[in-house]
Amino acid sequence: MRQGEVVRVRRGAFVLAASLQGLKPEPAYAVRARAVLLSRPGATWASHHAALAISDLPLVGCDLARFDVCARVKASHRRGGVVTHPLPAGEKPLLVKGARSITTATALVQVAASSGVKAAVVALDAALHNTVVTAEGIEEAAERLGLGPKAQGRVTRALGLADGQVESPGESLTRLILAGLGFPVRSQVGISDAAGFVGRVDFLVGDRVVVEFDGLVKYEGAQGREALAAEKRREDRLRAAGYEVVRLTWADLGRQDHVARLVREATQRARRAA
Repeated sequence: MRQGEVVRVRRGAFVLAASLQGLKPEPAYAVRARAVLLSRPGATWASHHAALAISDLPLVGCDLARFDVCARVKASHRRGGVVTHPLPAGEKPLLVKGARSITTATALVQVAASSGVKAAVVALDAALHNTVVTAEGIEEAAERLGLGPKAQGRVTRALGLADGQVESPGESLTRLILAGLGFPVRSQVGISDAAGFVGRVDFLVGDRVVVEFDGLVKYEGAQGREALAAEKRREDRLRAAGYEVVRLTWADLGRQDHVARLVREATQRARRAA
């Protein structure tokens, strides 16, 4: 540790510093969560967003300094950054790449209850997209957990907002913002012009406004430049076919008023051109 080769996560839990190099916060959290599990004797399973992390599901709005686990205890308790909960009745824990975890459906319900609707929807979109869970499985997990009215309301709202067609956390957040602003929005809509199929757009607001979330990473390097040129040709075809195109980045998602203005202005231009 003094030489910086090992990082202490908590008492008895360590990771090699090299294993964290270059990792974004979520994958780094997953590595630390695995260390926490290994440091605990007996039957202990990752739960809540720790379980989602080791299953490579996205985390938004979750406390990355906190590690939730389940064990055969009678009541929840916290020691340092580790919160231990009773193993839910009827739960059949599983192994995820060697790490013990509760089921993804149960973890998603727990995240909705503890971290809120936004956190749950982003992870749920990814889980549905990858066919890891079903809406019915989420409902069954919520029933087994016996949630109170407030927590159950969050789960119900998250299920109502979830969309398995969405392909990334940025798209999930974009859709939540658009829906929250009151725009009629559809995900992954195929568009064609006189020459044939143009492409599948991230979102179609109304009939003529295309909204694309642009993470920018795909444009890095030589292949990225080719992708950028192809995207430009695709956008030109969309505009020629009478669509307005709004591109959003991560920076835009923190400015809802800005997003609302861009989409409203695009809607007005589309109406004038119709």
